[in-house]
Amino acid sequence: MHVVVLGTGMIGTTVVCELVHYSVIKTITAVDVSKKSIDKCLDQANHSKVKGFVTSLQSEEEIYKVLLEADIGVACLPHSLSLPVIRAAIKAECHIVDLVGSKFEEKINLDDQAKEAGVLIVPGCGVAPGITNFLVAQGIQMLDEAHEAVMICGGIPRHPLPPLWYQVVFRLESVMGLYTRPATAVENGELIKLPPISGLEKLTFPDPVGECEAVITDAHSTAHTLKDKVNKLYEKTVRYAGHWDKMATLAELGFFDDTPIDLDGHYITPRFFTEKILAPKLKGESNEDITVLRVDVYGLKEGEERKITWEMIDFYDHKRDITSMAKTTAIPAMLMATWIASGKVKERGIVPIENIIIGDRFLPFMEELNQLGVQINFYDNKL
Repeated sequence: MHVVVLGTGMIGTTVVCELVHYSVIKTITAVDVSKKSIDKCLDQANHSKVKGFVTSLQSEEEIYKVLLEADIGVACLPHSLSLPVIRAAIKAECHIVDLVGSKFEEKINLDDQAKEAGVLIVPGCGVAPGITNFLVAQGIQMLDEAHEAVMICGGIPRHPLPPLWYQVVFRLESVMGLYTRPATAVENGELIKLPPISGLEKLTFPDPVGECEAVITDAHSTAHTLKDKVNKLYEKTVRYAGHWDKMATLAELGFFDDTPIDLDGHYITPRFFTEKILAPKLKGESNEDITVLRVDVYGLKEGEERKITWEMIDFYDHKRDITSMAKTTAIPAMLMATWIASGKVKERGIVPIENIIIGDRFLPFMEELNQLGVQINFYDNKL
């Protein structure tokens, strides 16, 4: 099998470096706009299976040409390129594992086209969306009647600095979306939209994390695929205490608006200005980070109230020399690509991960995650 990895940042490079260990993967092409980034990726992978290719990846046609000779693509690209990648993959008859879970309604509309092309498109296949998706789906399946499901996840600095107590480990573009996009959730079995930075709650994780806060963010595909199976479902994103209040104030004052304003004859959006101001403030004392994850599913099992929980506290990976967020995002996507390559996953169409890694596939996938250093604890409590 020939795999193309689109984007050679930390996540894409991690995908490449892990894929070389699988015999079912014969060749890997690392693709990026930056030759420097590709050269760094090739140097880290240090394997004869891997070659690099430089292209802009800014249009559907360019992406199509890259995917034309591939069997599987792993997309590690910005949100804005997710739909062009999927359309290009269908045209090229190439399976795609995509890290981006946004715009699910637009993606699912391409389901018939993907089936006709004989390809599988797996959107939102990272940590959140991704791991959280199939954990919550499995929890709902384990109960006779599911009442409420909560997916909580966040990447936070190991050594946070004031004033925002947060550091950007990927793209600021993705982070800004959390402050500006309405969140899809489920209430009374129906889809609802909630305002950004709403539903603030305090919560605690084991040391060294301690007290945190979380707000409701988009539940992506799970809101659509699980709304008929659970009464209430939402996703929350974690930050250290105090962060969300500061972001809420900026949002309320219009600092995240996209409407250009006249600044002495120069038109600029408040959001662009804010990004430039915030970028140097969104740093930690080091590159070390922590990924926290907790999925709670409440309901009935054999007539008893139950709470099913999965929890993960993951740290910077010194062996791989990558952030925890990069590892926990890259590994599920990489594994999904190998499962498609080996024939373990035969579905076709637009199929989110919560419809794939469930039932008989759940424990084997969890075991492989564990072997690769993504360890998730399970708790089943009677209430």
